[in-house]
Amino acid sequence: MKYSSQDTFYKNGLRFECTRCSKCCRHDPGYVFLSEEDIENIVLATGLSRSEVLERYCRRVQLGIAERVSLKEKKNFDCIFWEESGCAIYNYRPLQCRSYPFWAAIVGSQEAWEREANHCPGINRGKKHSQKCIDTWLELRARTKLLS
Repeated sequence: MKYSSQDTFYKNGLRFECTRCSKCCRHDPGYVFLSEEDIENIVLATGLSRSEVLERYCRRVQLGIAERVSLKEKKNFDCIFWEESGCAIYNYRPLQCRSYPFWAAIVGSQEAWEREANHCPGINRGKKHSQKCIDTWLELRARTKLLS
């Protein structure tokens, strides 16, 4: 699947560097939808069995006609894996987390990108990611089958 054309606003790349501020994983309710590969990575990170990971860290979310598996949140809406020092499974985090902010809804327009920059201090700073790199993240997310 070809994700963008030459005339996309990010044809010259976009700057992003994760500052590990944790704003994207704390304080607001949301979903981190998971694939089978994400579950396998969490198994590696935690040393637990697949069934233990699903029971301890995951929940089923009903989305109209679809159901998905998402990470649980703490009562204050922090991600279940957030600790004082940041993500406890950072090197094994789900694709949704690894690919941020290169999500279709965020890179769909300059306006959406700048809106997201109001919430994320890493946007528009640090390393420049090429159009090819961004398109690769978009294509990977589009191809990934989420657990239901």
